[in-house]
Amino acid sequence: MNAVLLGFNALLMIGLPFLLSWLIHRWRSASWRLFVIGAVTFILTQVVHIPFNYVFFSSISDWLNSLPKITTLVVTAALAGLSAGVFEEGGRYLTYRYWAKEARSWGQGLMLGTGHGGAEAIILGLIVAINITFLFGYRAGFFQSLVPAEQSNQLLGMADQLLTAPWIDSLMGAIERSLALCLHLALSLMVMQVFTRGSLVWLFIAIGWHAVVDAGVIISLDLLGPYFTELNIGVMALISLVVIFALLKEPEPEEERPQVLQLEDPAGPIEMTISSEQVDDSRYY
Repeated sequence: MNAVLLGFNALLMIGLPFLLSWLIHRWRSASWRLFVIGAVTFILTQVVHIPFNYVFFSSISDWLNSLPKITTLVVTAALAGLSAGVFEEGGRYLTYRYWAKEARSWGQGLMLGTGHGGAEAIILGLIVAINITFLFGYRAGFFQSLVPAEQSNQLLGMADQLLTAPWIDSLMGAIERSLALCLHLALSLMVMQVFTRGSLVWLFIAIGWHAVVDAGVIISLDLLGPYFTELNIGVMALISLVVIFALLKEPEPEEERPQVLQLEDPAGPIEMTISSEQVDDSRYY
């Protein structure tokens, strides 16, 4: 049973972003091009974000380890959350400004957010699918030559653990990605407000909300375990949904249009006053 659920979990992680994008496309006529732009934006931000985190946290590891355990956890969570917020929301901002300049409507903002969060879900779903295929394939007698003999028992133990875990654990990845998509949709609309409202404050709001969510997940996972962490993500997703629907109640943002320079009608009558001297002068031409 768990093996089937694990496969279904991976399928949901990969398929949910496409389903959500299709619904947004049907509902708001948003272009699929924006889904691709959002996905590429996520990947590009991670190309910079992941190496930065590695270098930064390696450089302060001695200082972090010198702090009390709870302080280390809180500081690490805060810095990691802020890093994620700055890179991902900064990437969203640059995309809106330079790449997706036309994306100023609610549907377009939602499609960009689905691509951004969807890329993460798809990548993680593919990793899950590869891992469970390898583990259960190894358990069935395949891939034996790829694993050193001393690691065989460890892999078999991991496969058995997955098969005997509570059924809800098998679907945890899909549940988490569904909730995370709500966050990405809200963040995408928040950053879009920078351009539709002309206020950079919305970028800092998005960075702050992203940082709070990620920091909360890190702290909750360490102190309370996976189930309470998913509950925490669920609360954050609910708040994000409230933000989304609150924004969608407002009229569609109006696109900025260039001002048209009003010129006098060239075909209109032109009043001229001609003196008698000018009439006399014209006789010589």
